[in-house]
Parts: sequence; C-alpha cells; structure tokens
Amino acid sequence: MRILLIGATGMIGSRIAAEARDRGHEVTGVTRSGTAGTRSADAGDPSAVAELAAGHDAVVLAIAPPRDGSEPSAPLLAAGRAVLEGLRKAGVRRLVVVGGAGSLEAAPGVRLVDTPEFPAVYKGEALAQAELLELVRAQAGDLDWTYVSPAIEIEPGERTGSYRRGGDQVLADADGRSFISAEDYAVALVDELETGQAVGRRITVAY
Repeated sequence: MRILLIGATGMIGSRIAAEARDRGHEVTGVTRSGTAGTRSADAGDPSAVAELAAGHDAVVLAIAPPRDGSEPSAPLLAAGRAVLEGLRKAGVRRLVVVGGAGSLEAAPGVRLVDTPEFPAVYKGEALAQAELLELVRAQAGDLDWTYVSPAIEIEPGERTGSYRRGGDQVLADADGRSFISAEDYAVALVDELETGQAVGRRITVAY
C-alpha cells in the first residue's frame, strides 16, 4: 500500500511511519519543514495535498493543533478541509485521521472534554480535535474515512501488538485506567488501514 502520512515526525506520526514500513508499505512522509527525509508542504493547502496524494492508496492525517498559545481550532480545521479537498482532487478515497480522546463519551451523551475534571491546559486542543471529527463526519461522506481516537493517556512505550477497540465511548481497563502506548496505537491504525473495518466512523483503541 502507498500511504501519504501528513505529520510524519510527531510522536504518533513517526510511529505510524515505522509500523507501516515494517509491514512493507511505502510511506511518503510530509511535514511543514521537510526535515528527516519528508516532503515539505502546508497541510492547509489543498493543491499541495492533491499533488502529494496523487498515486497513493491512502492518506493519514496525523497533525496536532498549534501548541503555542494561539487559537488551536482554526488551523486544524483549515488543514482538515484542505485534506478533504486535496483527496478529491487526487482521486484518493481512503483517509485515516489521528484524532483526540476529548470527544469520547465519558458517560452517555457527555464528552470527556466537557467533564469538570478535564484538565484546562488540554481543553483548547481537545475541542479543536472534536471539531475536526465533526467536520469529517459532516463533509467526508463521499470518502472512505476513519477517525481513530486514542485512549485518554497515550505516550511512548512498548509495542505489544495487543489492544482493544471501541467506538464513541472511553475504553478503560479493569483498574479504570484508559491508556495505550503510541507504538500500539500505531499498530491499531495500520491494522485499520489494511482491513478497512471501520470506514465511515470513529473508533478508539486502548488496553
């Protein structure tokens, strides 16, 4: 499979790239800076996305909102719209989005980001990711999209190859912890790329 990976050098993106390549897939990495062997492009430019996506089987969007104190949602949504337009121009149907956990339901009808205990420092980013999910749900009906939310906690760790998969609700273990390593998140995302079991919906992965 030929995969265009936008955001290829981040904590999660770099692990997706490694996992996909280890399985024999061809990965074209894209970053704004063009460092570490990646192609340079602005994810908010639909023409640039279309040019890079041409000839690929799938696109993975693995970018985070700005973390410099500026308003986080506008740049992320601009990238989301540009990627949707770029895929259509390039004739690529498959899109997998690295999403956030804040839009998962902590209780029926209650998003994690809206609970009183949600950390204020992460709220802007979580709301931006939730808006991206709604954008994809509303505007990507003609594409084969999947939005993959991690567990509440995700950090570099061990690749075990094991994980559980859910839908719109937070997944937690027997001790109530919702966690997955970035390595096993990458395993789950590449599994979804290969199988296409969750086209047209959001999934979450955790231990």
